[in-house]
Amino acid sequence: MKQTSGLDALLEALKQSGMNVEGGFGGQGGTGGGSPFGGGRGARGGDGDGGSRPPHVNVEVPFADRMAAWGKKALIIAAIVIVIIGLAAYWWFHPPINIHSTDTWMFVAVFILLPLFLVFWGKSRAYETGTSKVDPSPGKSKAFKIASYVPVLVALVGVVGAVASLSIFPGNAEKYANVLQTSTDDFATDIQEVNYSEIPVIDRDSAILLGNREMGSIPEYVSQFEISPLYSQINYQQEPVRVSPLGYADLFKWFTNREGGIPAYSLVNMTTQDAEIVRLDDNPIYYSESEPLARNIDRHVQLKYPFYMFDQKSFEIDDDGHPWWICPVQTRTIGLFGGTTIERVVMVDATTGECQDLAIEDVPQWVDHAYPTDLLLEQYNWSGKYKDGWLNSFLGQQGVVQTTPGTDGNQGYNYIAKDDDVWVYTGVTSATADKSIVGFVLINQRTAESHFYSVAGATEESAMQSAEGQVQNLRYQATFPLLINVSGQPTYFMALKDDAGLVKQFAMIDIQRYQNVAVGDTVADCQKAYQALLATNGVVAESGDAANVGVLEKVGTIRNIAQAVVEGNSHFYVTLDEDEGIYDFALPGLIEIVGYKEGDTISFTYVEADPTNPVEEILGGDAQGASGAEGSPGAADANGEQAAVPDGEGAAGAVAVEAEASGDAQGDAA
Repeated sequence: MKQTSGLDALLEALKQSGMNVEGGFGGQGGTGGGSPFGGGRGARGGDGDGGSRPPHVNVEVPFADRMAAWGKKALIIAAIVIVIIGLAAYWWFHPPINIHSTDTWMFVAVFILLPLFLVFWGKSRAYETGTSKVDPSPGKSKAFKIASYVPVLVALVGVVGAVASLSIFPGNAEKYANVLQTSTDDFATDIQEVNYSEIPVIDRDSAILLGNREMGSIPEYVSQFEISPLYSQINYQQEPVRVSPLGYADLFKWFTNREGGIPAYSLVNMTTQDAEIVRLDDNPIYYSESEPLARNIDRHVQLKYPFYMFDQKSFEIDDDGHPWWICPVQTRTIGLFGGTTIERVVMVDATTGECQDLAIEDVPQWVDHAYPTDLLLEQYNWSGKYKDGWLNSFLGQQGVVQTTPGTDGNQGYNYIAKDDDVWVYTGVTSATADKSIVGFVLINQRTAESHFYSVAGATEESAMQSAEGQVQNLRYQATFPLLINVSGQPTYFMALKDDAGLVKQFAMIDIQRYQNVAVGDTVADCQKAYQALLATNGVVAESGDAANVGVLEKVGTIRNIAQAVVEGNSHFYVTLDEDEGIYDFALPGLIEIVGYKEGDTISFTYVEADPTNPVEEILGGDAQGASGAEGSPGAADANGEQAAVPDGEGAAGAVAVEAEASGDAQGDAA
């Protein structure tokens, strides 16, 4: 049997694929002079040199060749078909008609530029070689070839615009750094102490779980509808809640229920953990994500505003509980595709589909998500990365910071209710993303007002691990922390959930000293334990406001006073007449306690705990040395280095207290 060469096999494969393959060796018009491709016309340009030239293979693409042979009628029909397909594709995919949109460029490239290029290139080929319907025409061939370059040039414009959007492009790094303006503020002054009756105690996953379980309250709709996974967090009637509309369960359920619309939405209170399905009665939701056709919310708003580029929308309710879709409008400020920000918002009535096109400064107060969370964090990362120029962003990285990552590798953030707005919270860490933060940032989602607070401490992930370690025997999982102010201290607050996703306990962690963890079965228990922990470690509130939840005030006569050193810190333990409690005065924060003795009257604030009650602030009393005057008992010198109690006074006679710069205090009984 004759052996088949590799070249024969390749040519045979090309023939089987539908390509026209011609070629050979040998002189003109011969049979190939013994060539394995005998019977061919001979290699083009052969001069009878006995097949000394390599074979020439002419590969033709059948589709292009067939299109090149089309007449005018066929081209007109093809153009009509392309236009119809393009219009149908535009209605279905509804990309914005905007030169700054990447979706627009992709749509134009697929449905306009590519078909035009193929038509012009095919016609150029037809007039170059001639077909059964057209004669060769070098002039027309050249004209169509030049026309085929036009789609290529348009595509190159998009490429150049993309390059001009890069941060490496001269001047762009400074522009990226200034998209979001952030001020540096004081945490204790700017963030009010938390009201524990308003603090969100569950996260989004828990809200979804509670909302889905509440679907049983509308049994007539259970098989027809399901709750959308949106669950936007908003402030509703001064309370943090998550809301999400119901949606059609599938296409058939949409077909049978579309006339009546979507009858309700889910509302979950983040503080009380109460969930309810709110019925809309005569005002159902007709415009939603689960609508496949004209009333699809994305299609409806995009076709109404074809030149707008919409960002991530949110579902919200106004103060009367009426449902709305909030659709932010993007603006690109750097090159063609860079420097995204929000300058307008389109509000869509979910019932009627009526739209309100508003400038960002005219958005009503009840709207909470004018700026998408991901965009705000991206803008802050631009400022943290490029504030000292593009070169420094990846070489020296001096002062380069970024938002802290979440536990799943994505951006980590949470929400804070402040001034009836929703603020995005996230920690700020170095470019190397170590286990510590340099501070944290709060950004208003309605106005993009941004504040940075400088606090050195642990990242959210480290705090979560510390809280989980406190209850490791129970294997609870911590939610992403919420930032709160407790006695003037920035504090992580988080829920601890079991494997079923139910909240079982709560934890508070000092950001600056994240080994200080307090855990409680309720928020009140957790708060008491945490404030006791702060007082025990000498962290005393500056305000001393006894009206704070869990902070109590006491006035009494000292029955006994004793001193001890706990973990390098001096503590005075006091009991009062007709009171069984033991009160812990930690030094150096409460250094004035050394001026009191048994029998003195004292007034102070404290946190109720067990076995001792940590004192937060001494309000006053009748101790002779309480004023700290020179020569009086318990007085400290100008440097605060020494204080003494005369022999026979106080808990153990004279007491000398040495307060070092580190804040530790050592006491020795005289």
